[in-house]
Amino acid sequence: MGPVILPYRNILPRIDPSAFIAPGAIVIGDVEIGPRANIWFNCVIRGDDAPIRIGAGANIQDGTIVHVTFELGEHIECVIGDDAAIGHMALLHACHLEPGAFVGMKACVMDRAIVESGAMVAAGAVVTPRKRVKSGELWAGTPARFARLLKPEEQEYMRWVTAHYRELAEEYRKRG
Repeated sequence: MGPVILPYRNILPRIDPSAFIAPGAIVIGDVEIGPRANIWFNCVIRGDDAPIRIGAGANIQDGTIVHVTFELGEHIECVIGDDAAIGHMALLHACHLEPGAFVGMKACVMDRAIVESGAMVAAGAVVTPRKRVKSGELWAGTPARFARLLKPEEQEYMRWVTAHYRELAEEYRKRG
């Protein structure tokens, strides 16, 4: 069994041939997935009311849901930048993750929120609508708030995660 790739309103997802989409993942509608991006088991990426853009090398781990919204006549997209990392079972809803952003396991990033490059959202955190998590910051809690500046080893870990998952995806691809 492979991933489920479905059109919506005659728009079929566009997936770079070097991207890895795990079995059980579901990708629907106006979705673009860039080179070496990796989408893991049981993720749902649903671009129906607006587009979803996933950058090169982005890592979206098992059980994550990525969705968009339509609000007051406006289609609000979800953008995941190059080399962003999203932990298991996260929820990304009509938000923007800049290149190199990090979202922890079971975190939620809501409508129009922005996670800047080099910023980290802690596991289980809820970033409420229109918030901006700035580069070098760790946000935690429900609702998420600035907790502290990131330590150098945390910044290194964030870069390591995406590289590790690209290697893991390549191993899965080779094994079929």
